[in-house]
Amino acid sequence: MKTILLTAALALGFGFASAAQAETAKINGLDMYYEVHGDGEPLVLLHGAYMTIDNNWGALIPTLSQDHKVIAVELQGHGRTSDRDTPITYEGMAADVAALLDQLGIEKAALFGYSMGGALAIRLAIDHPDKVSRIVAASAGYIYNEEVMGPDFMKMIETITPEMFANTPFDAEYKRLSPHPEKFPVLVEKLKQLDVNTFDWSAEFREIEVPSLYIFGDADIVGADYIARHHKDAGGLVNGDMNGLPKTQLMVLPGTSHIGVFFNPANVEIMKMVVPVFLKQQLPAAPQMPTS
Repeated sequence: MKTILLTAALALGFGFASAAQAETAKINGLDMYYEVHGDGEPLVLLHGAYMTIDNNWGALIPTLSQDHKVIAVELQGHGRTSDRDTPITYEGMAADVAALLDQLGIEKAALFGYSMGGALAIRLAIDHPDKVSRIVAASAGYIYNEEVMGPDFMKMIETITPEMFANTPFDAEYKRLSPHPEKFPVLVEKLKQLDVNTFDWSAEFREIEVPSLYIFGDADIVGADYIARHHKDAGGLVNGDMNGLPKTQLMVLPGTSHIGVFFNPANVEIMKMVVPVFLKQQLPAAPQMPTS
């Protein structure tokens, strides 16, 4: 995924939202940078690998913060957040975000994550279910192995080097924002190790009870067979006309690769409409007939 990000990001450019409140918190040995925008029910934004608040969420924050208190975080070793002498793991990042919520006095929040951040949202709901009210996860799953991702993808991960990111926005953003801009190779190696470690959270995933929206591209890294399995295991396969809407919703974006989910501006516009509606919707919902 990471190398695929590079060329698309160069071509498309990023949206940026000015920070209403920018802070740094001492969290589990990190100086964790976060921003707070708007007011309302809490919504935590979790960026993808190598990304930052600006280049993942800048175009969406103005919309999401109209009705929510948006807490956008930068994860271990990313953006303005420091690193520590530990690997980057989903369990570790989940503990960091949970600790930040505790420090902010937020008992429960909705989560919106992309790619690595989407898998983190799922892990956070598994490890800290009492802190999660709702999940939106884009291009992320609960199984990560060669069967799902494909052998070519796993082999590609092994070839990643810091030099691949030269003259890209990801390298440039790291050097602009990081407290230790010379340590980009350390981040690359840690994320490479994150991506060579497979997982299968199937049993735990099926136990997630909160309403969830899962977003994929129709040309995403995972195929339609996995997307269907994901939707079924999340409890989303029902006859809505007869039984009403389940707690789980699925959106598949047409003509969209993994990177295109966020870096195609048309898809961002779709999410501006769909995600706020999902966050407000009462789920499960009883069957409804059209009204005149």
